[in-house]
Amino acid sequence: MTTVAEQTTRASGSLKSGGRVLCAMSGGVDSSVSAALLKEQGFSVIGAMMRFWPDDKRRDTFDTCCSPDAAYEARRVAEQVGVPFYLLDYREQFQRHIVGPFLEEYAAGRTPNPCVNCNTKVKFDELVKKAKLLGCDYVATGHYVKRVVEDGGEVAFHRGDDPRKDQTYFLWGTPRDALPYILFPVGELEKPQVRELAEERGLLTAKKPESQNICFVPGTVKEFVAEYVPQKPGQMRDIRTGEVVGEHLGTQFYTLGQKKGLGLFQSHLVRHVVHLDVASNTVWVGEYEDCLWRTLQAQRPNYLIDLADLPTELDVQVRYRSTPVRARVLRADEHGFELEFAEPQFAVAPGQSAVLYAGPKLLGGGLIADHERSLPA
Repeated sequence: MTTVAEQTTRASGSLKSGGRVLCAMSGGVDSSVSAALLKEQGFSVIGAMMRFWPDDKRRDTFDTCCSPDAAYEARRVAEQVGVPFYLLDYREQFQRHIVGPFLEEYAAGRTPNPCVNCNTKVKFDELVKKAKLLGCDYVATGHYVKRVVEDGGEVAFHRGDDPRKDQTYFLWGTPRDALPYILFPVGELEKPQVRELAEERGLLTAKKPESQNICFVPGTVKEFVAEYVPQKPGQMRDIRTGEVVGEHLGTQFYTLGQKKGLGLFQSHLVRHVVHLDVASNTVWVGEYEDCLWRTLQAQRPNYLIDLADLPTELDVQVRYRSTPVRARVLRADEHGFELEFAEPQFAVAPGQSAVLYAGPKLLGGGLIADHERSLPA
């Protein structure tokens, strides 16, 4: 296993062991091992956890990651590793940047990804700024991402070596000027290796299970959204004929591609949600072919390379667990980009991220914009 210093150099020169690092510790095994490796490799490490949970934390929220228990475990690991630990208050920023926009997007008929927003707005923006104020040279996290310095000295993010755990999809919104200050100590490791390193060091998080759910959502997303976005009954109509085929309680309860739980009048029909029209309060459904897209438009882009260097053909990933597909760039500027897929793609959902790659290299991304549809009269 190579050390962090051997893996990469800073844009301004060699990455020196002994640099001061603010290590974001979530109470999980990945960030625990990150802190331990950095300390062993000669860095001056400060452990820190961002507090997101409110004083009136509800049951079944912030229970695995970002929780009071996780903060206790992170502090214990910091003691094991021999580094100081601080709990940083980011409750207000979390509500403003994550929870509020999450509900607003559902109300607007889009499907947001709060983890992308959290990394973009909080972890790799607010936290990097905090690290600089504390006199730190770097911020380190337990993400499965590789930090690579290219021939010209530019820092780039590449996919982690564990394809099952690669997390570059969530980092497309990282401010480009922050890239040189971010380290990923476990980016070249696979998950079993990370757990083995934790067990060798006796870290109490070695066997801790992973978090799978959205941290601030108790129960299901549908139940959570229903608490804050009022129900508004409307019609469900067929995209080809305009026929009313069902009723709904609000467009916020649906996402593109959905075929279960539609409550159609003719329940034997297989239909997918193909368009959400918030203005007319209509959920449009159709057959599988009606939910295929040849192009996408993205807004609020972030590019991690010079726009002039963006290739005309690249790979794009439109959801976290999907396989990247080939696409041609039809347009790209500071306002957004438009792509044409080599093969039509199913359920390209507005509000999700379109993340751009050249092989393993992360180029940036944007938020998928609302699709324009021709609707029956």
